[in-house]
Amino acid sequence: MAEDAWNSRDPQRVSLAYTADSVWRNRAEFLSGREAIARFLERKWAREIEYRLIKELWAFHDARIAVRFAYEWRDDSGSWFRSYGNENWEFSAEGLMRRRIASINDLPIGEADRKFRWPAGRRPDDHPGLSELGL
Repeated sequence: MAEDAWNSRDPQRVSLAYTADSVWRNRAEFLSGREAIARFLERKWAREIEYRLIKELWAFHDARIAVRFAYEWRDDSGSWFRSYGNENWEFSAEGLMRRRIASINDLPIGEADRKFRWPAGRRPDDHPGLSELGL
């Protein structure tokens, strides 16, 4: 569900998965609250054009989950990137995410090296995941 929401590129929809006072670290940026999260996502997706994301569960225990992910995007000059990362999530008793810690690295790639080529939106059910793609 998290992957589907992020692939919607709808900041308001994504922000509703987080507590009103959720705390984030995204790379070197620190955020607090749904409003800040939505503004961050608006900026992110304005810069990361043709964004496509795949997430994979890595581990979980009680109210904490670790995921790994990769996403592809291009900038406004037409340069393509694949961004790799890990996220640690902590959930409230109500099931909303109250803390997100993301570490992300960007790899420049050629357009021909892209692997995430589905139409904008949800990843198709038959599209391989990260492990199947060798990522």
